Amino acid sequence: MLAKKRPPSSIMTLAIRKRHAGQALVEFALSLTLLMLLMFSILELSIFIYTYSVLANATKEGVRYAIVHGANSGSASGPPSGGPVSSPPCTASSTNVTNVVNRVKSFAGFTLLNTSNVNVFVCYLDGNNKLTSLVEVSANYPYHPIFGFNWPSVTLYANSAGRIVF
Repeated sequence: MLAKKRPPSSIMTLAIRKRHAGQALVEFALSLTLLMLLMFSILELSIFIYTYSVLANATKEGVRYAIVHGANSGSASGPPSGGPVSSPPCTASSTNVTNVVNRVKSFAGFTLLNTSNVNVFVCYLDGNNKLTSLVEVSANYPYHPIFGFNWPSVTLYANSAGRIVF
């Protein structure tokens, strides 16, 4: 019995298959690498936006505390009413604004923020804490990326302002 010869078309098909044998594995590795980089980047961006949102809400909470604890309040915060205007009216360590600073840091402490790195500045723009005076709370926080990747550290800034109502 004579062996049947394969037609030339089937020989070409086998040669092509052997040449493309690792193609799927290489494409999968490249696709998986790009997909993982994209997922980590999206997660890092989400944490960054969350951190900024927490810092902004913490400054809003500080302003709420300051506008309710003006000169007419039983536990007043800020410069004394009728006292001299401080130069500049912004401060980070005055004993009169310690409660506002603590409020901002405690609000930020309920989340992932390291409160020892949160810098808070309380400004009484009119120089006093009388009714209808302006108060502004600013904060900054150095954000360090979670995953590293040699991405630079970024300082986040948040600011909120309001008028004293009590």
